[in-house]
Amino acid sequence: MSQDYNSTLNLPKTDFSMRAGLPKSEPVTLKNWEDEKIYENLMEINEGKPLFVLHDGPPYANGNIHLGTALNKILKDFIVRYKNMSGFKAPYVPGWDTHGLPTELKARKKAGVGSSADISELELRKMCQEIGRAHV
Repeated sequence: MSQDYNSTLNLPKTDFSMRAGLPKSEPVTLKNWEDEKIYENLMEINEGKPLFVLHDGPPYANGNIHLGTALNKILKDFIVRYKNMSGFKAPYVPGWDTHGLPTELKARKKAGVGSSADISELELRKMCQEIGRAHV
């Protein structure tokens, strides 16, 4: 027999909804941030302060996304925000995969092709794997 424990809890009364409704509210919040140029204004306010740059690496450089990936992003976000609030100009500098594109370009050159229409994705991946293995 189930019991409703809501009446046994001493919770504060609030006008806030018990559900966040993120699928609806998050796009509105992001649009407001973009319209009000929140990030650009922060960088403008911090102009002239000592520069602090924490380069964020590529998001999935070494495998599938997991909790450690999220923790890493969250910790970097904390650091950059803290630095922006403590007397630094700390822009967010996202990283990128510095190995994928050069490997792909080398494979395309080896195959003698330019556009993706000239070679199948499977063939291109196989060539990239061969090039990657040759450099290990």
